Amino acid sequence: MKKCPYVQICWTAASLDEARTISRYLVKEGIVACANIIPGIESIFLWNDELNVAQETKVIFKTKSEQFEKVKEMIEEKGKYEIPEILCLPIIEGNKEYLDWINESV
Repeated sequence: MKKCPYVQICWTAASLDEARTISRYLVKEGIVACANIIPGIESIFLWNDELNVAQETKVIFKTKSEQFEKVKEMIEEKGKYEIPEILCLPIIEGNKEYLDWINESV
């Protein structure tokens, strides 16, 4: 399968402050073109054999596929979670102007 040039990277941050801090850095450094921050999500999951309910913040980054490792490393280094959710999803299609903007921004 052909590798897509652009991706969305989904990440669940422990807090809004954490999401903002890491997102601002990644945008300022030109690693991602955009970060959509969605506060107030509720996550239900098992951790250490216990049911947990947590208020978290979802972040969706738009960037070039070759930037995934940099984003992942930043989250693993600066984020609060021992095993963070970091998912990379290909952007198969999109409007040309938006994809051009990602290309110019990163």
